[in-house]
Amino acid sequence: MAKATHAGEVRAFTDIPNVGKAMAEDFRQLGLRTPQELAGQDPLSLYRRLCVLTKTRQDPCVLDTFLAVVDFMDGGTAQPWWAFTAGRKKRFPDL
Repeated sequence: MAKATHAGEVRAFTDIPNVGKAMAEDFRQLGLRTPQELAGQDPLSLYRRLCVLTKTRQDPCVLDTFLAVVDFMDGGTAQPWWAFTAGRKKRFPDL
């Protein structure tokens, strides 16, 4: 199935660009039940919570994906997660 082209088309986490089964499970582990709950979230907070829940320092590309997903669900255009890497490195140089 093709990925959604805008947030209004999203019915399941895996409809969101950049989200596969593993990332969808991460969202469920974070307590999110619907993709619409991603709108307005703080990607850094999601990342840090996931690190605590998994007792593992997640790869920073997970944060890049959270940035891409929240942006998309907030009405942004679909972009690959790596389009957010440079901005993340500037905003969060310690990650």
